[in-house]
Amino acid sequence: MDREFLIDLFADFGPVTIRKMFSGYGISADGVNFALSLRAGLFFRADETTIPDFEAEGSKPFQYSTRAKTVVVNSYWELPARLFDDSQELAQWARAALTAAQRAKVKKRPKAKKAAAKKTLAKKRPAKKTARKAGRRSS
Repeated sequence: MDREFLIDLFADFGPVTIRKMFSGYGISADGVNFALSLRAGLFFRADETTIPDFEAEGSKPFQYSTRAKTVVVNSYWELPARLFDDSQELAQWARAALTAAQRAKVKKRPKAKKAAAKKTLAKKRPAKKTARKAGRRSS
């Protein structure tokens, strides 16, 4: 799928940003990536709320093979082929995918804060040790 095709495909959904990614494109709206267009097809972001819809359509999660194993990415599911001919329903699925991506983004925020707090503590600890060593030498 080329860039122009994707722009036309998402016309009923609204404006999207399309960026080169891996072997295809990442598709985002409002700064949130919600779809991937790869050689293997078009994949929408999914979560526990939307996965049943994909399963009901017979879709499968995105997967790729490494030398050692096949990796299944359960957070992106293949868009049902019938939606390529129904732009209004595709727009509904795209909105659901964007909502799933936004929910995932909200879930990740607390982890980022914890990681930042750990980095801050790690930076403070060496300074204390240095102060202790300096105090011991002067005694």
